[in-house]
Amino acid sequence: MSRPMQAHIPVMLSEVVGLLAPRAGGVYLDGTFGGGGYTAAFLEAAPCTVWALDRDPEAITRGADLVARFPGRLHLIHGQFGAMLDLLAQRGVTALDGVVLDLGVSSFQIDDPARGFSFRGDGPLDMRMSRSGPTAADLVNTLPERELADLLFELGEERASRRIARAIVAARTEAAVVTTARLASIIRGVLPPDRSGIDPATRSFQALRIRVNDELGEIERALEQASRLLAPAGRLIVVSFHSLEDRIVKRFMTDAAGRAPSPSRHDPRGLAARPAPRFRLLTARPLRPRANETNANPRSRSARLRALECTTAGSAT
Repeated sequence: MSRPMQAHIPVMLSEVVGLLAPRAGGVYLDGTFGGGGYTAAFLEAAPCTVWALDRDPEAITRGADLVARFPGRLHLIHGQFGAMLDLLAQRGVTALDGVVLDLGVSSFQIDDPARGFSFRGDGPLDMRMSRSGPTAADLVNTLPERELADLLFELGEERASRRIARAIVAARTEAAVVTTARLASIIRGVLPPDRSGIDPATRSFQALRIRVNDELGEIERALEQASRLLAPAGRLIVVSFHSLEDRIVKRFMTDAAGRAPSPSRHDPRGLAARPAPRFRLLTARPLRPRANETNANPRSRSARLRALECTTAGSAT
């Protein structure tokens, strides 16, 4: 008998709503609809319009009740936030007053063993957010040992990646690795428990999930497209949950705000005039969840929030 799924709790909700500052008549994008927590808060804060994206078809289905609560003001789209420009253009939306991206995996996905995201319950080794394309089991059972080790190291920051890859390849010669429990057991057989209490399988599962869903590529595409869609005074707010995500967001926002380091005086590029930035940082340093939130929702502990504001008109074409 499977354990019941936990309710989805939007991370740093008050900070996100405060920075977005929804206003009457504003048009906003929730690029990661999930359980609809952010979207509901925006719609309750002001008589605005929200377009909400999610690559998980189950999330769109769950949103039907929320659409009924806010007729004409909430529009759900099944699709990836890395394609927001085209998805919105198809619906006549070419400018936004705000974009919010919560880069974490939703509780609905983590807590459902059938989705294969977590090692805490046994299920098929799937991890696909969109329910399409190659699964984590496909990667685990087909990648050459060296490529598998590189994946675990680069996307999971797993120092023992080569030992783990070697153990996986040895195990799959006996029988294909097709469940979360078996993969976690293989990894735990290689690594001792971490002093911090983090399960030894955590980093490897993260790496596979990121690769299956091309999460880092999606983030890069989404940030660039969001910056083109923002109207003057429009805001981009991103909540990330691990260093690989936050590094991409930090670099993008720093560059967009003209805060990137100048080239060396020996670099010819340093002689060219730098264009005036179209954005300004709203968060000099990432915001972190408050203690009362992390106590109530331990999954929020690793969250980092960064925000950017558009200062001049750009182009979404």
